Amino acid sequence: MNFLVIGGDAAGMSAASKLKRMNKNATVTVLEMTEDVSYSACGMPYNIADPDRDMDVLVVRTAEVFRQKNQINLLTGHRAEKISPEEKKVFGTTISGHAFEFAYDKLLIATGAQPVMPEIAGIDLDCVLPLKNLAHGRRIKSIISERKVKKAVIIGMGYIALEMCEAFEKRGVSVSMVKPGRIFLPWMQADLSRMVQDEIEQKKVALYAGKSVERIEPVETGAKVVLNDLTLDADMVIVAAGVVPCSELAKDAGLELGVGGAIAVDRRLKTSDPDIYAAGDCADAYHVVTGEKCWIPLALRANRAGWAVADNICGVDTELKGVAGTSVFKVFDLQVARTGLTAREANAAGFYPVENMIKARSRAHGHPGSTPILVNMVGDKTSSRLLGVQMTGTEGVAHRINAAAVALQTSMTVAEFFQTDLAYAPPFGPVWDPLLTAAGQLLKKM
Repeated sequence: MNFLVIGGDAAGMSAASKLKRMNKNATVTVLEMTEDVSYSACGMPYNIADPDRDMDVLVVRTAEVFRQKNQINLLTGHRAEKISPEEKKVFGTTISGHAFEFAYDKLLIATGAQPVMPEIAGIDLDCVLPLKNLAHGRRIKSIISERKVKKAVIIGMGYIALEMCEAFEKRGVSVSMVKPGRIFLPWMQADLSRMVQDEIEQKKVALYAGKSVERIEPVETGAKVVLNDLTLDADMVIVAAGVVPCSELAKDAGLELGVGGAIAVDRRLKTSDPDIYAAGDCADAYHVVTGEKCWIPLALRANRAGWAVADNICGVDTELKGVAGTSVFKVFDLQVARTGLTAREANAAGFYPVENMIKARSRAHGHPGSTPILVNMVGDKTSSRLLGVQMTGTEGVAHRINAAAVALQTSMTVAEFFQTDLAYAPPFGPVWDPLLTAAGQLLKKM
């Protein structure tokens, strides 16, 4: 059996490695357009913050290990440019300009997502960069050190943008953040969003929400970022305006696309072509709360989906239930987490949402070091089902959100979640965990 994979990161290498374990006689070939495979992209902002750490420590497994230990024909510097489902072939060009073609019995598209690069004059300047792969990370780190960067402008205010604020602050770089939308974090409950904004502003980060970037002009030391009503000086500009799925290959091959332009797949990761699968950030998924299709690019989903592709190709029937959109990120001293739906999303999905916000403590009453935790919880008035949770605090948030994620995965009601037996010890939380307190108060409101 000839298994061909386009894309050599989380989903692609997970699928390739597992399929080779399950079928040692299979020919497994991976086409990766960069020189890096299997790395922790989420660790890049934290690596950039430390000038003494090499970016390559984020590589989980080198290409040579996959080739020698796993017996995978891993071809870096190979860009796939066309899929022909009729011929069951993939065509492309190497980094040196040589054309290639590979036949397949089964194909996995694991092309990931790509950064949104706004159509702004000057976006192609050498001091203007996104942060999506290790090459970007290496380049950003190099510029900070070599050019003695002191001022940075970040276009966008999402996860990567917020994490890069901390990286720059640790490197002694002052930061301005810009985005056209007026609301700081539109997906977050207002009180929690204000807590995050306060944390950012306390670190002297300048926020310019509701401002459009008209152009970026080159200057000797970097660039001038020209907004609609002011100009910001920058030694470096980071573009963190979000990502979109890399689904052009699939679209051109006639495959069906889904939510957000992602490749449409079923619960077995199969596309509209029975011999082609898609997994990772380029593919859509089912939401465990709504049961509907969604596009939420997540690292765990990518790895899990890669394994499921290998299972299904090897005859082990594997369906993925879906995602809850569980995520957590760090903003200086603050932990920010969410899972499931916001009240607005729940309403759009046809629920009758009721939400409640409580303020609790991270440790037991009287225990030293206790800090505030804010919890926003959403339930459905009609079915009493738990729909979503958001949390912020300086401790006890990152792993606490997982309890709510499991509750969503199992379709628990708010009352059922309120009865769960969560752990208690004074250094780690009150007798009534903040999540249980939130559930109790939401029950009253429902």
